[in-house]
Amino acid sequence: MARFGGLVASGLRDVTSDPAALDSSGFWAVCAGFEGSLTCARFDTVRPAPVPAPVPGAWRGPAVGDWTSSLDREAYTEGVRRIRAYIAAGEVYQANLCRVLTAPLPGPGAADVDALTALLARGNPAPYAGTIRLPAHGVEIATASPELFLRRDGRTVESGPIKGTGRTEADLLEKDHAENVMIVDLVRNDLGRVCATGSVTVPDLCAVEKHPGLVHLVSTVRGRLADGAGWPEILAAAFPPGSVTGAPKSSALRIIGALETAPRGPYCGGIGWVDADRRTASLAVGIRTFWTDRTGPAPLLRFGTGAGITWGSDPEREWDETELKASRLLAVASGAYEATGRTAP
Repeated sequence: MARFGGLVASGLRDVTSDPAALDSSGFWAVCAGFEGSLTCARFDTVRPAPVPAPVPGAWRGPAVGDWTSSLDREAYTEGVRRIRAYIAAGEVYQANLCRVLTAPLPGPGAADVDALTALLARGNPAPYAGTIRLPAHGVEIATASPELFLRRDGRTVESGPIKGTGRTEADLLEKDHAENVMIVDLVRNDLGRVCATGSVTVPDLCAVEKHPGLVHLVSTVRGRLADGAGWPEILAAAFPPGSVTGAPKSSALRIIGALETAPRGPYCGGIGWVDADRRTASLAVGIRTFWTDRTGPAPLLRFGTGAGITWGSDPEREWDETELKASRLLAVASGAYEATGRTAP
């Protein structure tokens, strides 16, 4: 099954890794992994359905203290310093440095990601929240993403890159605005590869959006697809998302590969839906995302967090940003977060 934006899809028809299928027919749930994997699942039935209220016992998550990080504080802050050295050498302007958190699932029989989605909807509502549950195909995802990767309406495509995070608007720095503008330029270039010449615009630049526990700077980039451009071309041009890679993207990806010690998987990829019949779609950047890994002897829950690094970055502040982005969601997944906005004792 899949759940997005008040819709539930059921009755799995077929699964493919071919992006051209998204230009065919039917309703598809899409999970594009950061490292290049693609799972497209077509469903027979799509119906309106709100996210249900949490059911006691349906989800049993890790305790907040059970998580381990692919990069500890020392390794992460050293990574920030190394990226600043790359910037000083002129190899990159900005790079997103991420770490993957992992914890064992204490109750594998109470590990339905749709039940986790119900908890997230109450404790951390998000505009691009959703579920994809395809255990036979290795995809079990619950996302509370606040960020639009790609929206499509006919021949119009739009992206909403986020860069700049603080607890309040007063926390946002000049560095955050500069970072956002750099990524907007990158996204304009990406969309320009598949859009008609002169059609790419920026209707909003560095707008402040409030989300549970923090604020973001968000911009909007929009364009009109060129003739002949379909989903294979769109994904080839825009993926992986610019806001979670860096600029220039090719250099940032090389640096990410050198510094990060765990694959991101669906984190920082693309998660959402495509209605091929209506030529509409909404794919989120896979941030604020939990996924289940059952490849080992015991099932694990994973979650990613990261920050964009520029010359103006302070290593300790960037670590704190990754903690800010993770703390509320880990509390929700543990069951220790109340709808009142308090962490339970």
